[in-house]
Amino acid sequence: MGSGISARVLAVLLLPLVLAACQTDDVGSSLLPTDDKPQSLPANYRSEILAFMRTYLNNPVGVREAGLAEPVQRTVGGRVRYVGCVHYAERQSDGTYRDPRDRAILFVNGRLDRVLPSGGDECAGAVYAPFPDLEKMQR
Repeated sequence: MGSGISARVLAVLLLPLVLAACQTDDVGSSLLPTDDKPQSLPANYRSEILAFMRTYLNNPVGVREAGLAEPVQRTVGGRVRYVGCVHYAERQSDGTYRDPRDRAILFVNGRLDRVLPSGGDECAGAVYAPFPDLEKMQR
């Protein structure tokens, strides 16, 4: 009885701590600072976005209508962050193209943190410039 019951009791006692450590807000991240220090402008945002999009897209080859809005400060999840927006139409496996979509890209502490599910409010009023590097991506 000894060690089997002790391990179970320990696991039950530690479970709330483990779950609490995993909990984040709607835009939470392990990179989010705990204070409200001003965020720095992401220095290499273009190359970070390209590297991320190469893994984010099912097929990074043949992207069309690519545009990029430079990161600007927006309030996301109650915190001021730099948000860049990317616009693109990706090629599907059957060779057709999806309608163009916008994605908001959140930067924390000067580094790409995540792509938000849609451009939504974060990309409202974004001014896109052509982003030919996204259209030239290879596998």
